[in-house]
Amino acid sequence: MSTYVYGIASASHPSLPEGMGGVGDPPNPVRLLKEGDLVAVVGDAPEDLRPKRRDLLAHQTILAEAGAGGCVLPMRFGNVAPDDESVLRVLSERSGHYAERLRALDGKAEYNVKANHDEEAVLHVVMAEDAEVRSLAEANRQAGGGSHDDKLKLGEMVVGAVKAREEVDAAALQQALEPQAASVATGAESTGWITNLSFLVDTATADRFIAAVEQYREANPHVQLRVNGPLPPYSFVEPGPADHAQDGAGQAAGAAVE
Repeated sequence: MSTYVYGIASASHPSLPEGMGGVGDPPNPVRLLKEGDLVAVVGDAPEDLRPKRRDLLAHQTILAEAGAGGCVLPMRFGNVAPDDESVLRVLSERSGHYAERLRALDGKAEYNVKANHDEEAVLHVVMAEDAEVRSLAEANRQAGGGSHDDKLKLGEMVVGAVKAREEVDAAALQQALEPQAASVATGAESTGWITNLSFLVDTATADRFIAAVEQYREANPHVQLRVNGPLPPYSFVEPGPADHAQDGAGQAAGAAVE
């Protein structure tokens, strides 16, 4: 039977869940696979695994229980290996990588921040900041709405100005929050969001990160923010560019993890 993987932790983790019900109907018991200094939190994978609410909640619950007593590298929902032996082999082959990630993520959580524009509010911002758009809009108003071509031109200018504003606001958001985070990862683009960012935040200073979010929100009322967190650090199980650079420097200095 295939093996469902919830996460990876140090074998010395004091309170990893074992025997709890995980994904599946009925819930499949959670067990631990130990290889060297690492342990994988796993269970049998259901044959008809789907992202149902029950199984999504079970996945999150197992990770919450596992993470309560120490650092765990969370796997995203649906991570399935052919069998237990495959999991043990990966733990052995990537032991150095997982050990480094456990050290890097210890005491940290992920906060996901998505942003979009309030359509009416951003139009006011564009009109206030772009003299050319403002001038054409006023000319059209005085001409009783303007010609078809003038309306079309104004519409194109507004769309371009709003698009440019999206890039400005997305960059400003990252610049405002990045100083309060240990690392930043860019999430997948999706309709309706001008940016989708995940921040790795030290749990001891998470209040500073939240304060920075609120400060940005107050200074930019035309930007709507959705913040989810604290979350398991899903986006940081693999090192980002900065981490890769540090790894390279460490290896050059003879201080490679492995």
